Amino acid sequence: MSRYLSPRLASLVPYTPGEQPRERRYIKLNTNESPFPPSPRALAGAREAAARAELYPDPTMKALREAIAGTLGVAPECVLPTNGSDEILSYAFCAFCDKETPAVFPDVTYGFYSVFATLYGVPYRTVPLKEDLTLDPRDYAAAGGTVFIANPNAPTGLALSLREVEEIVRSNRENVVVIDEAYVDFGAESAVSLTKKYENLLVTQTFSKSRSMAGARLGFGVASPALIRDLDTVKYSQNPYNVNAMSAAMGIGALADAETFAANCRAIIKTRAYTAGALGGLGFEVIPSLTNFLFVRHPSISGADLYTALRERGILVRHFTSPRIADYNRITVGSQEEMEALVAAAEAILEETK
Repeated sequence: MSRYLSPRLASLVPYTPGEQPRERRYIKLNTNESPFPPSPRALAGAREAAARAELYPDPTMKALREAIAGTLGVAPECVLPTNGSDEILSYAFCAFCDKETPAVFPDVTYGFYSVFATLYGVPYRTVPLKEDLTLDPRDYAAAGGTVFIANPNAPTGLALSLREVEEIVRSNRENVVVIDEAYVDFGAESAVSLTKKYENLLVTQTFSKSRSMAGARLGFGVASPALIRDLDTVKYSQNPYNVNAMSAAMGIGALADAETFAANCRAIIKTRAYTAGALGGLGFEVIPSLTNFLFVRHPSISGADLYTALRERGILVRHFTSPRIADYNRITVGSQEEMEALVAAAEAILEETK
């Protein structure tokens, strides 16, 4: 780092994205991307918007807000589109946390939470997951800070029920609860309906996973109008034009194509079940998942060694070095053909370890 970097950032450890190698072609099962292309309606919208790229996009994102609101059954003033769901999470740390209001989140969860807390100079407390990596809602009763929970959780894939989410929201009336639903469309219950009941709830979602738009960087938050106004204040203080016109048009097109969305989700859920069964048959411990990935470990090979062996065979998965989960690998659910290749590679690797 240079001598000009602010001392407050000296200890900042940035988020590490999944590797995106260019030196060879891999089966990429490491960043939870969709195996399917975007909806044809999304692509058509992007092409049309690109023809007007000399103009700034609408900073209010009125058309996109209305499309999201209509899809989810909420009012447009309860929606804020952002540059990926990471941006709405960043806004939440900025708006609802400070030295007197710490952030509270699980010890095993999305790695960006601790990065945002450090970036904004916010104290934070991590709450250990249970031994089986499940989250106990009672651990967050009157948490004394802004609560951030990925539901389903990443990287475990486990999800809370809507009743359990409401228990957490209800017990933290004096603070905001953020429910990060990046993977909710693969079988979990969304808490969006609870935003009409609780003024302290913010739900975030993304177009990256179930709507095949990771490269477009589009997400959004849903909350009471008052919370959305707070987040809008942060947005207009950082980047009024935070969502580009092409991504916004893609989002509107994707939301209009409910058939493609539903078909892709069904296909991923089906392939997830196949992969979980096949890996289980090879002796893997597979944590039940309601996401587009699986979190697995095997008693006869370390997580790091399995990751390396798969990479040498041209298959990328995600390995985390945190001691509590170092034996696991997170495996994105790709196409059926990709998952069959993964299972075959895993079988060959296990055979070699005997």
